[in-house]
Amino acid sequence: MTVTLTEKAEFRLRAFLQGSAPETNNVTKGIRISVKDGGCSGYEYGLEITSKPQPDDVVVQQGNVLVYVDAKSAPLLQGIVIDFVEGVMESGFKFINPNATDTCGCGKSFKAGNCTPNGVPCS
Repeated sequence: MTVTLTEKAEFRLRAFLQGSAPETNNVTKGIRISVKDGGCSGYEYGLEITSKPQPDDVVVQQGNVLVYVDAKSAPLLQGIVIDFVEGVMESGFKFINPNATDTCGCGKSFKAGNCTPNGVPCS
């Protein structure tokens, strides 16, 4: 499983992790990435801080950040690059997904060929 964080994304995620609740039960805090049905293109990215990974999560160490990848989402996230952009018009995490056949203008939603569920309009 390949997940790549750019230097900016890793820096931002480390800051979020340091500012969140302390570690529990010897489980290191990390970032959990997943894909769920939704968004304007059909799939929507999920990114959350967690100290409670799911038992079947794929664990990837990226620099100083532990990344937990939802096992069901892993095929749709293989090879993804997560970046952090700051600008006048938009700031936030940007997903560069080689599995995406189309993306929405919001950057948080994508299609992946014929397996994509129906999207919902942007709000």
